Amino acid sequence: MSEATKGNDVKVHYTGHLDDGTIFDSSEEREPLSFTLGEGQVIPGFEEAVEGMGEGEKKKTTIPAEQAYGPRRDELILSVPRERFPEDVDPEVGQRLQMQTQEGEVVPVVVADLEEDVVQLDANHPLAGKDLTFDIELIEVG
Repeated sequence: MSEATKGNDVKVHYTGHLDDGTIFDSSEEREPLSFTLGEGQVIPGFEEAVEGMGEGEKKKTTIPAEQAYGPRRDELILSVPRERFPEDVDPEVGQRLQMQTQEGEVVPVVVADLEEDVVQLDANHPLAGKDLTFDIELIEVG
C-alpha cells in the first residue's frame, strides 16, 4: 500500500462539514480532488491530514481556522459609497459580488450591510474563522 508523502500526486474524495453539521463542500458527486502534496494547492491543514495516509484509507479530521482559511479580519470589511456601484446593481444583504483591486485582481465579496449612502462589503473568505471537519478517503497516490 502506497503512503502519501510530500511531492506525491494524490487523489482524494472528501466531504467538509461545519461544527453545526452543515456540509460546505464535497467531491462525492464529482471526480476526486487531485493535488500535489507540499505545493500549497489546498489549505495547509488538509495537506497535513492527507500526508501519511495509505491508498484506500479513510479518516475524519478537524482543521482549526488558523490552518484553514484563517481568522476573520475586520480590515476586510469595506465601506463603499453607493454612488460607486454601477446603476444596474441594486445591492442586497447576502448578495455575492466581485470587486477589482487597483492591481486588477478580482476579489469576491458579500454584501454585509446596507446604509443609506454606504454599502458594507465583506471580503473575508466565507469559511474564514471557522474550524472545518473533513471526511477524507485517499483514492490514489501517484
